[in-house]
Amino acid sequence: MLSAERKQFILETLHRDGKVLSSDLSSQLKVSEDTIRRDLRDLADAGLLLRVHGGALPASPQAVTYTARQSQAQKAKVAIGRAAASLVRSQQVVLLDGGTTTQQVVQHLPLDLHATVITHSPPIAIALVEHAHIEVILLGGRLLKNSLVSVGVSTVEALRGIRADLCLLGVRSLHPEVGISMLNIEETYVKRAMIDSSAEVVALASGEKLGTASPYIVGPISQLTHIVTENTVSDKILAPYEAAGVAIIRA
Repeated sequence: MLSAERKQFILETLHRDGKVLSSDLSSQLKVSEDTIRRDLRDLADAGLLLRVHGGALPASPQAVTYTARQSQAQKAKVAIGRAAASLVRSQQVVLLDGGTTTQQVVQHLPLDLHATVITHSPPIAIALVEHAHIEVILLGGRLLKNSLVSVGVSTVEALRGIRADLCLLGVRSLHPEVGISMLNIEETYVKRAMIDSSAEVVALASGEKLGTASPYIVGPISQLTHIVTENTVSDKILAPYEAAGVAIIRA
C-alpha cells in the first residue's frame, strides 16, 4: 500500500473511531510501527491529527484570527450564545471567557439584567457597555492578539482572588479522555484559574470541537458542570460526556 493510501486509511479510521492506535494500524496495514509513526508524524505536521502516546486523536480546528473566526459556524454560535445567556441569573458574578462564541452570549443578555461580569476580553467588555445594570470588570495582562484576551501572571493572580457563581468558558477542544485542551499554553493557565474560581463551569462548544484534542491540557471533562452545543450533535458523540457527569444543553 502506498503512503498516501495508508494516510487516507488512518484519517478515515480516526474520523470513524475518534482515535487510532499505532499497534492496531500496524497490524491492519501490515507495516511496521515505525512506518505508522512516520505517517502519523506527517499527518500531525499537516495539522490533520494530534499525536499522543501510542497513537493519535483528532486535531482541533486550525487556529485563525479572531476576525476570521467571527464568520465561522455563525448559526451554531448564535444558538449556543443564546442558550448560554439564559443560564445567567440576576445578581450573579459571572466569569465570561473571550472568544467569538462568548461574544454571542453578550448579544443575548437582557438589557435589564443586574449582574457583575468579569472578563479578560476587551471585545466582551466593550460589548457590555450598553448593559446599564451590569458591572463590568476587565482583567489586565498581556494581550494575546490572535484571541484578543489578556494572559499572563497578572491575569491568573486576579482570577485567584475571585469567587464567581458561573463561568462561561470558550474552548478549543473537548475530548472525553483528554479533557479540555487549548493551542496556547498561556490561555491554558487562565482557563484553569477561571475554572478553579467558579461554582459552575459551562463550556461553549460547537460540534467540530467535540472529540478533538490540542497540545495543552486545561483539565478533565469532569471539571465542567455543563456543555452547551448544537442540537445537531448526535447522542453517540455526547454520550461519553454525559457519562462523566456533565449536563448537556442542546441549542
